[in-house]
Amino acid sequence: MLPTFGCGIHDLVFQPNTVAVRGSVQAEVNDALARWEPRIDVIDIAVSAPSGQPEVMLIDIHYRIRATNAFYNLVYPLFISEGVAGGRGTGGALNAT
Repeated sequence: MLPTFGCGIHDLVFQPNTVAVRGSVQAEVNDALARWEPRIDVIDIAVSAPSGQPEVMLIDIHYRIRATNAFYNLVYPLFISEGVAGGRGTGGALNAT
């Protein structure tokens, strides 16, 4: 088993969907891909909360496969748990399941 495998975004569960948390998610994903996926070069990682959907965080990863020089992107959605809004109806808990 590799207890350090992954990107650590599960450590951010129950954090509000803020610019700071999205920055942390971006850094965690970038570090994990650099460490655990030697077959790719990361081109860009963007983490956003779509307008009108504050319960969603999108992780958009653009990468190149080194062996073929082919470019791809992957969008991984995180959904904020229903009924867990923090404070005055802003933010909430991230749900990575």
